[in-house]
Amino acid sequence: MDRLLTEPASRSNLDQTSLGYYTYRLLGALVPHVPSSVGYAIFRFLGDFAYSTSTADRENVHDNLRHVMGGRTNPAQIEKAARQVFRNQAYNYFDLFRVASLDPEQIEQLVTTHGWERVDRALSDGKGLIIVTAHFGNVDVVAQVLAVRHYPVTVAAEHLQPEKLYQYVVSLRASQGIRLIPADRFLRPLYRALRNNEIVGLAVDRNLTGTGTLTDFFGAPALLPDAPVRVALRTGATLMPAFGLRQHDGTLEAFFEPPLQLEKTGNASHDVRSGMAKVVAALEKYITRYPEQWVMFQPVWKLPERTPG
Repeated sequence: MDRLLTEPASRSNLDQTSLGYYTYRLLGALVPHVPSSVGYAIFRFLGDFAYSTSTADRENVHDNLRHVMGGRTNPAQIEKAARQVFRNQAYNYFDLFRVASLDPEQIEQLVTTHGWERVDRALSDGKGLIIVTAHFGNVDVVAQVLAVRHYPVTVAAEHLQPEKLYQYVVSLRASQGIRLIPADRFLRPLYRALRNNEIVGLAVDRNLTGTGTLTDFFGAPALLPDAPVRVALRTGATLMPAFGLRQHDGTLEAFFEPPLQLEKTGNASHDVRSGMAKVVAALEKYITRYPEQWVMFQPVWKLPERTPG
């Protein structure tokens, strides 16, 4: 989960403290009783407040958007899109805190799916399905559609601290049947899920481990996680981009894109780079169209420093 009510500099300042845990528990108890129209209005205000006060996050979002929208874009347009990024993430928090209280019928009413037949077709091969996505639109409700339609789903998520905060967030996200595992030690459960012909969900626009493939992303090098491509090449699982889009009326749309055709030349490095280029092309398609829905608060193009040899 990305940030909203954080202090500047680090995503974890409020999220990953005992204060953050009790704040989440309080909101988790209150939000399900708040009408959505009122809740979205309140969280819009919180998004604007965070935009005004979270200096480091604001600068990171501005930098990311300059890469997406072009360095010559009018600063006023960048600012407008960045403010909406904060609002959209605030709306995502509202959805997170109420998702456990939604029944399957409500989730189906909230989410319109496009390309669903591709999911069934991919699973018909019997090797599992890896869905790759970004921190884009809304995930906490859109992903529930898979669960309420009784498709086993395993999702890797950031391992928040303290542990009780992580477990509480997991309880919210897993309330409809999704299985969550910490992204810092997730490969074995993913292989097991794919062997069982299940669905695995992974975000590929944020590198949590400091490893991956240096990939051209909006015309500049970014170190992006390549595990989805590597796992798909190793297992034969279908690799499919999918994105959840937030609409102005609070409803959501889920787009399941055509599966990516991965090269298997025998040259592992080449095949991973080729696959990553195809993944990035899918990300760029949606982020370019809706930059204000890319709720990414970390500097994506900041490369890790190399230790002198």
